[in-house]
Amino acid sequence: MNQKLLDAIERLGNRLPDPALLFVWALLLVWVLSAGLSQVEFTAVDPRDGKPIKVVNQLNPKVLVPFVANSVKTFVEFPPLGLVLVALLGVGVAEHAGFVQAGLKALMRVTPKALLTPALLFVGLLSHTAGDSGYVVVIPLGAVMFAAAGRHPLLGITTAFAGVSGGFSACLVPAGLDPLLQGFTQKAAQIIDPSATVNPLCNWGFMSGSCAMIILIGWYVTDKIIEPRVARMPLDGTDQPPPLEPLSRDEVRGLAVGGSVLAFMLGGLALWCLPANSPWRTEAGDLVGRDAPLMKAIVPLIFLLFLIPGIVYGSLAGTIRSHRDVIKGMTKSMSSMGYYMVMAFFAAQFTAAFAQSNLGVLTAVEGAMQMKKLNLPPQVTIVGIILLTAVLDLLIGSASAKWAILAPIFVPMLMNLGISPELTQAAYRIGDSTVNIVTPLMPYFPLVVVYAQRYVKSTGIGTMVSLMIPYSLMFLAGWTVLLLIWWQVGIPLGLEATYTWPR
Repeated sequence: MNQKLLDAIERLGNRLPDPALLFVWALLLVWVLSAGLSQVEFTAVDPRDGKPIKVVNQLNPKVLVPFVANSVKTFVEFPPLGLVLVALLGVGVAEHAGFVQAGLKALMRVTPKALLTPALLFVGLLSHTAGDSGYVVVIPLGAVMFAAAGRHPLLGITTAFAGVSGGFSACLVPAGLDPLLQGFTQKAAQIIDPSATVNPLCNWGFMSGSCAMIILIGWYVTDKIIEPRVARMPLDGTDQPPPLEPLSRDEVRGLAVGGSVLAFMLGGLALWCLPANSPWRTEAGDLVGRDAPLMKAIVPLIFLLFLIPGIVYGSLAGTIRSHRDVIKGMTKSMSSMGYYMVMAFFAAQFTAAFAQSNLGVLTAVEGAMQMKKLNLPPQVTIVGIILLTAVLDLLIGSASAKWAILAPIFVPMLMNLGISPELTQAAYRIGDSTVNIVTPLMPYFPLVVVYAQRYVKSTGIGTMVSLMIPYSLMFLAGWTVLLLIWWQVGIPLGLEATYTWPR
């Protein structure tokens, strides 16, 4: 990809307001648009309730006053905020004690430098089994890992971000997103056929096979396009890569015991989850559904899985001598999150207003209806769904929120064209994943900017967007082509999945 074009994108993006102010402007825009469009009578029907879409005027006193009154609650209940802060309490202790750094040094000894990029991409993809936890664990550790190998830490951030977010639907192990999307798909399919059923793992074959494609494309983009680019960026942030020195005897002992404690905790949790009546399962025996206690406890578990081994390591390595060192590690991790919390406050307000205004629903439904009117051939229609979803992903970050709106339109529409619900869902997942990494309105995007600023102070929105665009475009193109080939060859999409629907 042309580096001059990426330079221009970076300059243009960095002229945008600070990310916090960007959310303020976005909020003001929502208020103005909602006030104007609330006067318009739309014929488009909201698929969630079957009623015509009505844009809610956010400047109406009956809406604005409760919005202001609930602003603190909106901030406190902003989903990414709790995940980030609680998880980082444990990660902060492990980093302060040196447990993370020691583990990465040991990993560097057994991982060839040439395979570091695909290894990090694979870990990013694997993190999907734990929901959004990859944003607070894998991405910052990617920076440390690359720095330990003598490579630019921003390269580790972009690589991990690409795996965690750009390839969000690709995963070897079934994740909570599978049954979440399946529920909307099945309900939408039953509009045409009340007896229709969709297997929760209907896309698992394709999504697990997609991992190889994401890793290969991500590997190429990282090493050939992004590495020469970040090499020009001076390391002038508050966190600088430590020298890669051999582990001392105490560090080796601490790492061995701390690692054993971590393995024991993971093994114990796995055994606890095995029984059909395990308290970590739902009443139906599900471990990975959105209502499963295990999925709800992912963040506290991450906290404990870093905290306890980190304390054990620090006690043996001499980096933790009292409880004050533990608290110091937590405090240090929280102090670096001040900027993110400012951005999160305004992001939470914008997200709440945008959802309440129904502007996102209107955009999605109108876009889907325009696609329906085009009446394109099946293959072109599938590509169109991918591209429309990608555009909507710039506005609506949540995969389930978008699919709740689009599934009742896309699934029946394509069933009437002879395309199965499973294929429609797979196309949606491609468009939903690949644009996450280039939209500043994605809730975790400001967090990634904060990670990058630890190493390069001048990192802004434009910098991150210019670094992630090559991943996004190549993932989008490669994944779309892969689905078309998968379809043409007839490789199963997943369990009980077909490509066609009898008309």
